[in-house]
Amino acid sequence: MNKKVRVLIVDDSASVRQTMKAILEEDGEIDVIGTAADPFAAARVIQSQVPDVITLDVEMPRMDGITFLRKLMSQCPLPVVMCSSLTEEGSETLMQALEAGAVDIILKPRIGVADHLNEARAAIRQVVKGAARARVQARKPGTVRMEPQARLTADAVLPPPSGRAMSRTTEMVACIGASTGGTEALREVLEALPANSPGIVVVQHMPERFTRAFASRLDSLCEVSVKEAEDGDTVMRGHVLIAPGGKHTMLERQGARYLVSVRDGPLVSRHRPSVDVLFRSAARCAGANAVGVIMTGMGDDGARGLLEMREGGARTFAQDEATSIVFGMPKEAIARGAADKVIALGSIAREILQATAR
Repeated sequence: MNKKVRVLIVDDSASVRQTMKAILEEDGEIDVIGTAADPFAAARVIQSQVPDVITLDVEMPRMDGITFLRKLMSQCPLPVVMCSSLTEEGSETLMQALEAGAVDIILKPRIGVADHLNEARAAIRQVVKGAARARVQARKPGTVRMEPQARLTADAVLPPPSGRAMSRTTEMVACIGASTGGTEALREVLEALPANSPGIVVVQHMPERFTRAFASRLDSLCEVSVKEAEDGDTVMRGHVLIAPGGKHTMLERQGARYLVSVRDGPLVSRHRPSVDVLFRSAARCAGANAVGVIMTGMGDDGARGLLEMREGGARTFAQDEATSIVFGMPKEAIARGAADKVIALGSIAREILQATAR
């Protein structure tokens, strides 16, 4: 029998603590070991019982969540899921949280918090379970299973590719997919790329609005230009497009150039944006002119699409277990035979450049 995921909820709102506790305990694989109104109360709980996951509010009295997160990561590293309001200011703060070691995000509105959390109950439990599998420094992945759920595939958005390999006839383009642990992993990859790198399209599982702050942060750090993708944006050398949260992003071809289509659609592999959707679009319109990379993340989004890219003639890579925060998405892709090569995080930028060199 699998061990339950032990969760500590830290939030200054009594109603949020109560709602989160009820939502998580509906799942038989989750055990809420305690709740705390501020980081000082949380520290007392941790002294007596170390949780597998902490859900941590950003705005709290006595000590804010970011400060507590940094102290925790330096003294007692644990998987932390940050909770924040859906605001532009909050998105900037959560970028700091992800850089400080948080593994994922749960959104809550400023009003109607309890109702919003109840509507998002399945997603919240999934995020917490995914965090339990995250390796924070020397921490080993947990053994928690994701409950089976009916899921749509990329068929819900795009028809399958023809299966015929497309020859290399245009500028090269790279497509990257990541989830849990991907924000910092992507930063490392993109920082290593020179300004004349091939055009890149990225799907990182993040909520709406936060992808814009994420792209802006990367743009300030990298030689390549990074922005949140907009419908009709051209994929160009030296530019990286980040799929916006809440929208599917697909590669399209017009003559010899590529652009992106950003649109609504159903959840695919539990996600929107979905890596499977991006990868399938690349398999359909780019073929051997594309490179596919699947990185750290929970679940299997992107595994089918990466296989379709490989069958279409693209070069495909999967991040290795040793450097993945969560070896879920890459593991599934490798198991399906979707990856030409399994590589460490520090080698991804170099492999992209080599694979796209004429």
